[in-house]
Amino acid sequence: MQVRSAFARGGIAVLAAAAAVMVSAPSALADGAARGRIDEATSKRVYRVNTDQGDPYAKLFGFKLSDGKSLKLYCVEFSTHAYDDVDMVETAWNKYPDAGSPFVKNSAKLNWVLHHGYPALDLDAVAAELAKQGVKVHDGLTEAEAITGTQAAVWHFSDGVNLNLQKPLAEDNPAETNADVAALYSYLIGDQNTGIGAQPKPALDIAGPKTEGKAGTKIGPFQVATNGTVTSLTSQLPDGVKVTDADGKELKAADVKDGSKLFVDVPAGTKPGNGSFSLKATGEVDTGRLFVAENYAKRPSQSLIVADSEKAEVAAKATASWSETPATPTPTTAPSTPGGAPSGGGELANTGVDAAVPFGIGGLLLGGGALMLLVNRRRSRA
Repeated sequence: MQVRSAFARGGIAVLAAAAAVMVSAPSALADGAARGRIDEATSKRVYRVNTDQGDPYAKLFGFKLSDGKSLKLYCVEFSTHAYDDVDMVETAWNKYPDAGSPFVKNSAKLNWVLHHGYPALDLDAVAAELAKQGVKVHDGLTEAEAITGTQAAVWHFSDGVNLNLQKPLAEDNPAETNADVAALYSYLIGDQNTGIGAQPKPALDIAGPKTEGKAGTKIGPFQVATNGTVTSLTSQLPDGVKVTDADGKELKAADVKDGSKLFVDVPAGTKPGNGSFSLKATGEVDTGRLFVAENYAKRPSQSLIVADSEKAEVAAKATASWSETPATPTPTTAPSTPGGAPSGGGELANTGVDAAVPFGIGGLLLGGGALMLLVNRRRSRA
């Protein structure tokens, strides 16, 4: 398809964005909708096709988001012009501007085409899928053939446009090229296409009903919920404090999945404090995103759907705090007397000295004094 100073023929309705990117992308506005414009410099117009509704060019549009990121899109709305001076805004599938378009009932089939066609799969992968069906392309599948076959399949499900399988290409091209385009188109709309529902946006959450505790315990559990792949686990915790499973095994990113339960293991004796740990996960987010002209009602412009997939990253963080280890009470033993019986109230505690000894010595001294007094009296009588 060609954008002539601002317009091109093309496309069709498409299933809505396989879900807006959850991560806060710079391209997202305050309302969360991404926007961008057709980039003719990176667009690829290939073969003109023979259909029962006209002979437009197949084209893989280059598209630049407001944050500078580039995407590749196919056109939808077969009979609507495309303009490269119009802001396109990401829109939910149920907000597609043509409510009567076949894309409503065919959205799952259309989504399957996007995920199994080019460029979501590279040329070798698409050719390999055809080989599984017993179809061998001639000298491999070229990019122009892959774009044409995929775009034609998109139009088939979005607008009920049918490709002429006897002569798919409107202009003179080798028979092998026509055959390869027809083979890819037939595969993408055939029985193998079982449909794909709207893809969920990447999500990651860490929920912890108990985030406080004491040193010497495991704080948690923190339960992970994600539809992506966890790629990173980092912690901002004091030395010795670790992120573990319920058994105390320290965890790495590869150990964490949807439903995993994590704990912050705080050794006894750790000073009161707090810390945190963070997870990152990636997921497929781009294929199937729908972009519609910002002021479509005033100036209709052909809607576009993202044809390539990139990974987006989401992150989540959890915090925990702890107080000191509870003091362990020191057991006490009641004092006892030399005989081993516990001392009662008012009795002196046993200091290790026998109280009878001083009295024995005193008795001896007293006895000695009485003896000396008796001897002296007898002498005085003599």
